[in-house]
Amino acid sequence: MTLDQMVYHCAAVKRGIQRAHLVVDMPFGSYQGSADEAVKNAVRLIAEGGGESVKIEGGAEYAEVVRRIVRPGVPVMGHIGLTPQSVHKLGGYVVQGRTEEKAEKLLADARALEAAGCYALILEMMPSELSAEISRALSIPVIGIGAGAGCDGQVLVIYDLLGMNPDFSPKFVKRYLDLGVLIREAVTRYNDEVKHSVFPGPEHSFSSEKEPAKAAPVLQLYSSGK
Repeated sequence: MTLDQMVYHCAAVKRGIQRAHLVVDMPFGSYQGSADEAVKNAVRLIAEGGGESVKIEGGAEYAEVVRRIVRPGVPVMGHIGLTPQSVHKLGGYVVQGRTEEKAEKLLADARALEAAGCYALILEMMPSELSAEISRALSIPVIGIGAGAGCDGQVLVIYDLLGMNPDFSPKFVKRYLDLGVLIREAVTRYNDEVKHSVFPGPEHSFSSEKEPAKAAPVLQLYSSGK
C-alpha cells in the first residue's frame, strides 16, 4: 500500500464511523527512511485522512521515530512480534520470541516503545507466556493477535472472523461464521438459475403495462388528550 492509498482509505473509513477510534497503519517506506519523513507522513494521515492515531511496526530501533511523531501531537500505536511489513526478513509467518534471547529482546522493545511515547502496543504471534509478561510489565494497553489471552485486548481480522477465506486458517484464528462457503453457494445458485432461465423470473421483471403504485405507509398518531 502507498501512502496515498492509505490516506484515501482512511478518509473513507472516517466517513463511515461514529465512535470508533481510527488507527491508521503507516505503510512500508513511509517511516523507515528518516524521522523527518516519518513525521511528515504521519501528520498527513491525520490531517488529510482523518485518522486519530498512527501505527508503526518495529521495536527499539524505531523509538526515536516514535518520539518525533508524538512531539507534534500525533498518537502512535506500536507493533512488535510478527511484523507483516518485515515478514521476509523474519523468515515468514512464524511465531516470534520462542527463545530466551528473542523473548528478552521483545520485552526490551516493548519497554522502549512505551518510554518513547506509544499509547498502546500490538503483540502479534508470540508465546502467550511472553505476551502476558509484556502486558504486566507495561502501563499502556497491550493488544494481542495470536498472542494468547494475557493481553488487555484482542484483534481478529474481520475476514478471518467471518470465514471469508476457508484456505487461510492459522492456529490463532477462530471462525465465527463460514461466510465464504455461503457466498460461493449463493453465487453458484445464481449462476445455475441464469443458465436455466430461472432468474430473472416474472417477479423480477417489468411489463409494458403500468404497474399499480404501492400504497404509502400510514402513520397514525394517538393523543392522550392531555
